Amino acid sequence: MSNHCSQIMMLRSKLKTKLDPMRYEHSLSVSFTCMNLAMRYGYDIDKAELAGLMHDCGKRFADEIILKKCISHKIPVTDAEMKALPVLHAKYGAWLAENKYGIEDPEIISAIACHTTGKADMSVLDKIVYIADYIEPRRYKADNLPQMRRLAYEDLDQTMYEILKSTLEYLAKKGADADPMTATAYEYFKQLVAAEK
Repeated sequence: MSNHCSQIMMLRSKLKTKLDPMRYEHSLSVSFTCMNLAMRYGYDIDKAELAGLMHDCGKRFADEIILKKCISHKIPVTDAEMKALPVLHAKYGAWLAENKYGIEDPEIISAIACHTTGKADMSVLDKIVYIADYIEPRRYKADNLPQMRRLAYEDLDQTMYEILKSTLEYLAKKGADADPMTATAYEYFKQLVAAEK
């Protein structure tokens, strides 16, 4: 436990120097929300805290610079990601977490990597980080936040479905490109939720 605390404190102080103040506060808020959801669903609180804290560690540069960094570090970038650059910080963040911050847990790396798009067959930690990023207390823009904040503590799969659905609707309304991974995740959770009913 004390080893985990010292790792968290060390990572917090590093992130505080790397991220802008609002992004850093968001990262703390997501981390605390992840811990809450972990308690609710009987998941490892320490892993949830660490994944939440580090989820945006790659979001310290403009999207174009993140793309250049992905290319220079030989991180594969799909054509779809080239059209939807804001999702790329997740992939870059997963690389940073592993290669610069020394995080070796594949579950944590996965949760960071898919927190912008979701994916089919997500682990409990993947879902916790994705949902916490959407519902954390400092978020205020999404119209369905009150419902999602309540639902998150009732059913992770249903929450994933609803958030993915509203994300795709929002991007379509804006005329922005959605990463195909988000559509794949949406179809997966749509079928899962239908089967559970």
